[in-house]
Amino acid sequence: MSLHPIAERYIRADNLEDLTLELLDESSAYFAGGTDMIPLQLSGVTSVDTLVDVKATGLDRSIERDGDQWQIGALTTLADLEDHEGLADDISAIRAALRQVATRQIRNRATIGGNLLQRPRCSYFRDAQIDCWMKGGDGCPARDGLTEYLGVVPNDTPCIAVQPSDLASVLVMAGASVEISSPRGTRHVDVADLLAVPTPDRRSLHSLEHGEIIRSVTIPAGNHRRSTYLKAMDRAVWQFALVGLAASVTLDDDGTVSKASLVASGVGAVPHVLSASAAALVGKPLDATTIGTCAELAVDGLRPMSDNGYKLSLLAGLVHRSLS
Repeated sequence: MSLHPIAERYIRADNLEDLTLELLDESSAYFAGGTDMIPLQLSGVTSVDTLVDVKATGLDRSIERDGDQWQIGALTTLADLEDHEGLADDISAIRAALRQVATRQIRNRATIGGNLLQRPRCSYFRDAQIDCWMKGGDGCPARDGLTEYLGVVPNDTPCIAVQPSDLASVLVMAGASVEISSPRGTRHVDVADLLAVPTPDRRSLHSLEHGEIIRSVTIPAGNHRRSTYLKAMDRAVWQFALVGLAASVTLDDDGTVSKASLVASGVGAVPHVLSASAAALVGKPLDATTIGTCAELAVDGLRPMSDNGYKLSLLAGLVHRSLS
């Protein structure tokens, strides 16, 4: 143990057993790459007393194909994923998404586990002087403020921030799951269930309980060779999605769609599964009529706020572009 400039205590854990015991304290948090946690601490948005560095714990940093699935260690960096030729050949949307995430320097450090658990990018949340609901306040100042970058998917909580991870939408599209461990044991959950709309008892964008840690990510193999990720941004680099789309289509020999999955980023607190759009593709040829119908269905049920109605047009356009 030693003093650390951004927390009262810094612990470099040597194994998972010691690490999980330390984190029974609610004022502690894990970090690995630290690309989100460290800036939050430095800016005063979060005030975690104890930071537990997990890089030396033996958590895995590998990408291996095991039969019909990919096994990815939680410490695997985004750059590792981007550079892996076998993974890119099998699920092309992963590389397409990661090449649009921040800069290469950040991708060299950011881990797959941390990427899934990053905090909202809402400017109200990121301002240490603003008391927003996600940080324990009573209400969401964004609802009556600047909503340009916030959600269009209705939810029952005050927070209208969106899930910031591009990779999350690709993993939901691909049916990925995570292995989670804690002093209470080990469990496996789908990424679609790990990422969750916040509740009054859990003000975060994930369902991980305190003291739990992601150990690995599993992705079914062989199902998403024809896939992509498109992203609309304010500028071409180092920007979070205004709207993004992970899309995967499987075609039969006669050119009709036998399977499809479309998941949007930047529109809701969790990756937004476009189930009606995907269903409209199955059994149809991938022609202009089918694609047009799919794009129209993508925006059904969305409810824009004062400044973000443009997101509906962006989403419909990305659906059209990805399928075309």
